[in-house]
Amino acid sequence: MNTPIAQHLLPSGVTLSLYHGDLTEEHVDAVVNAANEHLAHGGGVAGAIVRKGGAGIQRESDEWVRAHGPVRTGTAAITGAGKLPAKFVIHAVGPVWSGNPERDDALLRGAVTSALTLAHERGLASIALPAISTGIFGFPKDRGAAVITQAILDFCEAKPDSTLRDIRITLIDTPTVEVFKAEFDRRWR
Repeated sequence: MNTPIAQHLLPSGVTLSLYHGDLTEEHVDAVVNAANEHLAHGGGVAGAIVRKGGAGIQRESDEWVRAHGPVRTGTAAITGAGKLPAKFVIHAVGPVWSGNPERDDALLRGAVTSALTLAHERGLASIALPAISTGIFGFPKDRGAAVITQAILDFCEAKPDSTLRDIRITLIDTPTVEVFKAEFDRRWR
Protein backbone atom coordinates (compact mmCIF):
# COMPACT_ATOMS: atom_id res chain seq x y z
CA MET A 1 0.00 0.00 0.00
CA ASN A 2 1.45 3.34 -1.07
CA THR A 3 1.49 6.07 1.58
CA PRO A 4 0.51 9.66 0.76
CA ILE A 5 3.17 12.11 2.02
CA ALA A 6 1.94 15.45 0.63
CA GLN A 7 -0.91 16.65 -1.56
CA HIS A 8 -1.72 20.00 -3.17
CA LEU A 9 -4.71 21.14 -5.21
CA LEU A 10 -3.32 23.29 -8.02
CA PRO A 11 -5.16 26.32 -9.47
CA SER A 12 -6.04 24.23 -12.55
CA GLY A 13 -7.93 21.76 -10.35
CA VAL A 14 -5.25 19.08 -10.65
CA THR A 15 -4.24 17.25 -7.49
CA LEU A 16 -0.45 16.90 -7.26
CA SER A 17 0.61 14.30 -4.70
CA LEU A 18 3.80 12.80 -3.34
CA TYR A 19 3.59 9.11 -2.41
CA HIS A 20 6.04 6.76 -0.73
CA GLY A 21 5.68 3.32 -2.25
CA ASP A 22 5.91 1.10 -5.28
CA LEU A 23 5.18 2.76 -8.63
CA THR A 24 4.22 -0.62 -10.11
CA GLU A 25 1.31 -0.89 -7.65
CA GLU A 26 -0.26 2.46 -8.51
CA HIS A 27 -3.89 2.23 -9.69
CA VAL A 28 -3.64 5.05 -12.22
CA ASP A 29 -4.22 5.28 -15.96
CA ALA A 30 -0.47 5.44 -16.69
CA VAL A 31 2.79 4.98 -14.86
CA VAL A 32 5.92 6.68 -16.12
CA ASN A 33 9.04 4.63 -16.61
CA ALA A 34 12.48 6.20 -16.23
CA ALA A 35 13.73 4.74 -19.50
CA ASN A 36 16.82 4.78 -21.69
CA GLU A 37 16.77 5.69 -25.40
CA HIS A 38 16.58 2.07 -26.54
CA LEU A 39 13.78 1.16 -24.09
CA ALA A 40 15.96 -1.69 -22.81
CA HIS A 41 14.37 -2.20 -19.39
CA GLY A 42 17.09 -3.85 -17.34
CA GLY A 43 17.46 -2.22 -13.94
CA GLY A 44 15.98 0.40 -11.63
CA VAL A 45 12.40 1.52 -12.21
CA ALA A 46 12.41 0.08 -15.75
CA GLY A 47 13.44 -3.38 -14.54
CA ALA A 48 10.81 -3.33 -11.79
CA ILE A 49 8.08 -2.38 -14.30
CA VAL A 50 8.94 -5.28 -16.61
CA ARG A 51 9.34 -7.77 -13.74
CA LYS A 52 5.90 -6.86 -12.39
CA GLY A 53 4.13 -6.09 -15.67
CA GLY A 54 5.53 -8.96 -17.72
CA ALA A 55 7.75 -9.48 -20.75
CA GLY A 56 5.07 -8.04 -23.05
CA ILE A 57 6.12 -4.54 -22.00
CA GLN A 58 9.66 -5.19 -23.23
CA ARG A 59 8.32 -6.74 -26.47
CA GLU A 60 6.13 -3.69 -27.14
CA SER A 61 9.07 -1.42 -26.33
CA ASP A 62 11.31 -3.30 -28.78
CA GLU A 63 8.60 -2.98 -31.46
CA TRP A 64 8.32 0.76 -30.77
CA VAL A 65 12.07 1.25 -31.20
CA ARG A 66 12.10 -0.87 -34.40
CA ALA A 67 9.28 1.25 -35.85
CA HIS A 68 10.41 4.71 -34.68
CA GLY A 69 14.08 4.46 -33.74
CA PRO A 70 15.49 5.26 -30.30
CA VAL A 71 13.49 7.60 -28.07
CA ARG A 72 15.36 10.91 -27.97
CA THR A 73 16.49 12.13 -24.56
CA GLY A 74 13.95 14.64 -23.31
CA THR A 75 10.99 12.89 -24.95
CA ALA A 76 8.76 9.88 -24.25
CA ALA A 77 7.03 6.88 -25.83
CA ILE A 78 3.96 4.90 -24.74
CA THR A 79 3.18 1.17 -24.57
CA GLY A 80 0.66 -1.03 -22.85
CA ALA A 81 1.17 -1.88 -19.19
CA GLY A 82 0.94 -5.67 -19.29
CA LYS A 83 -0.13 -7.03 -15.90
CA LEU A 84 0.31 -3.74 -14.03
CA PRO A 85 -2.81 -2.10 -12.56
CA ALA A 86 -2.19 0.86 -14.92
CA LYS A 87 -3.40 0.82 -18.54
CA PHE A 88 -0.25 2.33 -20.05
CA VAL A 89 3.46 2.76 -19.41
CA ILE A 90 4.89 6.04 -20.63
CA HIS A 91 8.64 5.65 -21.14
CA ALA A 92 10.27 9.03 -20.42
CA VAL A 93 13.93 9.36 -21.33
CA GLY A 94 15.62 11.78 -18.99
CA PRO A 95 19.24 12.85 -19.27
CA VAL A 96 22.29 11.21 -17.82
CA TRP A 97 23.76 13.97 -15.63
CA SER A 98 26.55 15.63 -17.63
CA GLY A 99 27.35 18.45 -15.23
CA ASN A 100 25.83 20.98 -17.67
CA PRO A 101 22.87 22.12 -15.54
CA GLU A 102 21.18 24.23 -18.21
CA ARG A 103 21.22 21.40 -20.76
CA ASP A 104 20.35 18.66 -18.27
CA ASP A 105 17.50 20.65 -16.67
CA ALA A 106 15.97 21.32 -20.11
CA LEU A 107 16.14 17.64 -21.07
CA LEU A 108 14.61 16.50 -17.77
CA ARG A 109 11.86 19.12 -18.11
CA GLY A 110 11.25 17.88 -21.66
CA ALA A 111 10.96 14.25 -20.53
CA VAL A 112 8.37 15.13 -17.86
CA THR A 113 6.41 17.41 -20.20
CA SER A 114 6.44 14.77 -22.97
CA ALA A 115 5.10 12.13 -20.56
CA LEU A 116 2.29 14.41 -19.36
CA THR A 117 1.48 15.43 -22.95
CA LEU A 118 1.19 11.79 -24.07
CA ALA A 119 -1.19 11.11 -21.17
CA HIS A 120 -3.25 14.21 -22.03
CA GLU A 121 -3.39 13.26 -25.74
CA ARG A 122 -4.77 9.84 -24.75
CA GLY A 123 -7.42 11.46 -22.55
CA LEU A 124 -6.01 9.92 -19.36
CA ALA A 125 -7.06 11.25 -15.95
CA SER A 126 -4.30 9.93 -13.67
CA ILE A 127 -0.56 9.36 -13.86
CA ALA A 128 2.27 8.42 -11.50
CA LEU A 129 5.89 9.42 -12.12
CA PRO A 130 9.18 8.34 -10.55
CA ALA A 131 12.15 10.64 -9.90
CA ILE A 132 13.32 10.46 -13.52
CA SER A 133 17.12 10.58 -14.02
CA THR A 134 17.92 10.81 -10.28
CA GLY A 135 18.94 7.17 -9.88
CA ILE A 136 21.58 5.51 -12.03
CA PHE A 137 21.53 8.50 -14.45
CA GLY A 138 23.13 10.55 -11.65
CA PHE A 139 20.98 13.69 -11.81
CA PRO A 140 21.28 15.37 -8.37
CA LYS A 141 18.16 14.49 -6.38
CA ASP A 142 17.46 17.97 -5.02
CA ARG A 143 17.85 19.55 -8.43
CA GLY A 144 15.74 16.78 -10.01
CA ALA A 145 12.98 17.32 -7.46
CA ALA A 146 12.86 21.04 -8.32
CA VAL A 147 12.91 20.47 -12.10
CA ILE A 148 10.32 17.66 -12.07
CA THR A 149 7.95 19.56 -9.78
CA GLN A 150 8.27 22.76 -11.80
CA ALA A 151 7.71 20.88 -15.09
CA ILE A 152 4.44 19.47 -13.68
CA LEU A 153 3.33 22.92 -12.49
CA ASP A 154 4.19 24.48 -15.86
CA PHE A 155 2.27 21.78 -17.73
CA CYS A 156 -0.81 22.26 -15.52
CA GLU A 157 -0.67 26.04 -15.98
CA ALA A 158 -0.25 25.74 -19.76
CA LYS A 159 -3.03 23.16 -20.11
CA PRO A 160 -5.71 23.98 -17.51
CA ASP A 161 -8.22 22.01 -19.59
CA SER A 162 -6.09 18.84 -19.56
CA THR A 163 -7.85 15.54 -18.91
CA LEU A 164 -5.17 14.86 -16.27
CA ARG A 165 -6.65 15.50 -12.81
CA ASP A 166 -4.45 13.31 -10.58
CA ILE A 167 -0.66 13.58 -10.92
CA ARG A 168 1.45 11.60 -8.47
CA ILE A 169 5.15 11.40 -7.83
CA THR A 170 5.62 7.91 -6.40
CA LEU A 171 9.00 7.03 -4.92
CA ILE A 172 10.13 3.79 -3.32
CA ASP A 173 13.22 4.90 -1.36
CA THR A 174 12.98 7.02 1.77
CA PRO A 175 15.94 9.35 1.03
CA THR A 176 14.39 10.40 -2.31
CA VAL A 177 10.97 10.84 -0.69
CA GLU A 178 12.58 13.16 1.86
CA VAL A 179 14.20 15.26 -0.89
CA PHE A 180 10.88 15.64 -2.74
CA LYS A 181 9.06 16.36 0.53
CA ALA A 182 11.55 19.17 1.19
CA GLU A 183 10.84 20.54 -2.30
CA PHE A 184 7.06 20.41 -1.67
CA ASP A 185 7.57 22.09 1.72
CA ARG A 186 9.68 24.82 0.12
CA ARG A 187 6.93 25.56 -2.42
CA TRP A 188 3.88 25.11 -0.18
CA ARG A 189 4.81 26.09 3.38
